Amino acid sequence: MHELNEEIRDKEIRLIGSEGEQLGIMPPAEALKIADEQGLDLVKISPQAVPPVCKLMNYGKFRFEQSKREKEARKNQHVVEIKEIRMSPGIDIGDFNTKLKNAQKFIADGNRVKVSVRFRGREMAHTDIGRDLLDRFAAQCAETANLDKPAKLEGRMMSIFLSPKSGK
Repeated sequence: MHELNEEIRDKEIRLIGSEGEQLGIMPPAEALKIADEQGLDLVKISPQAVPPVCKLMNYGKFRFEQSKREKEARKNQHVVEIKEIRMSPGIDIGDFNTKLKNAQKFIADGNRVKVSVRFRGREMAHTDIGRDLLDRFAAQCAETANLDKPAKLEGRMMSIFLSPKSGK
């Protein structure tokens, strides 16, 4: 993470004050003395620089602020889930509309949706019915979602992926 106070073993460091002002290039012992006088910690913030850059700061407070920022960022991020909707080729219009409504709700929440049709027994001979069903489903979601992958048959399942249009 960050090197503090006595851990800094470089010959020379560039010191930055607590207000961001340049204090010049000096040995770390001298910088440590300045830090002690001000009651602050000496923290190496840029180890790759030549000479390394160190700053005077209250390290405990800095860590607290950093963890608070990270917590805030985690709270605001949204994990995109993949929701799955399954149908059979002989689905009726009422059930189809219910599944469509659910899919639109998932997309509105910002999730991806996998819509799949499962073929059983002799339905495998009529995969075109399933493809038409998925195409119709995608067409009805077209204003809110993008079709990521076209209908593809994998074993006994044919599926498509829909993702929300990024217009927020």
